[in-house]
Amino acid sequence: MEPKTSLIISTYNNTEALALLLKSVRLQAVLPEEVIVADDGSGDTTKELIKKEKESFPVPLIHVWQPDEGFRLAHIRNKAIAQARYDYLISIDGDIILHHHFIRDHKAFAEAGCFIQGGRVILFETASKKILKSGETHISFFNPAIYNRHNTISVPLLSRIFTRTHIQSVRRIRGCNASFWKKDLIKINGYNERFVGWGSEDKELAVRLYNAGIKLKVIKFGAVCYHLHHKLKISNRRLERNNQLLREAQRLKTVECEEGISKYLP
Repeated sequence: MEPKTSLIISTYNNTEALALLLKSVRLQAVLPEEVIVADDGSGDTTKELIKKEKESFPVPLIHVWQPDEGFRLAHIRNKAIAQARYDYLISIDGDIILHHHFIRDHKAFAEAGCFIQGGRVILFETASKKILKSGETHISFFNPAIYNRHNTISVPLLSRIFTRTHIQSVRRIRGCNASFWKKDLIKINGYNERFVGWGSEDKELAVRLYNAGIKLKVIKFGAVCYHLHHKLKISNRRLERNNQLLREAQRLKTVECEEGISKYLP
């Protein structure tokens, strides 16, 4: 039996992309049971968008917000996970467009003792601008100005053949397209809130899941999503510290982080 799901969307001050993402959620062949927008301090325009979307959204749409105190993705994801009402969590970024079978594929491949990593199609700046202007959520293999073109292919038979389990790699990990059992995240105390600033919080989470005996399943030819172009300002100082935390979890074989989701749980 396929699990009931909470779709968690991480966002920060990008209402144009978020509106298109929510449109792609509406068009899913199989809907999640709820959608939680994990908002790392956006302004009123995001709040107004979500308020408007709630009026006709096909499933409960929940806005979890925290004050803007810099890049604190680990914190807001933990807060959203704590509020999720369902056993299986699908995590994406707010600048993603979903293939119409995205939720179906994550549900179909959910397996006890595993978490899932999906791929992404990268939309270059010209393609992203065109899509945002048109509001079109259908993207195909033949669209111009895309990277990782093979990741546009969604074929259930190929997906069953090429999806692999038992892969323990941080190179493959990207928080923009992943899914987990909520109980597994609680077991390792969720995201490590020592991570502040961009980089490696999702990889460190994966390492602790591996250390807890949870296996990685990498979906191919399914769970397709499209990543809109954006400019990223990275602080090398914070990135190096975050990578040190990642190496520490690997070296010490850490399972449960000290600063995590437990503070938000009843």
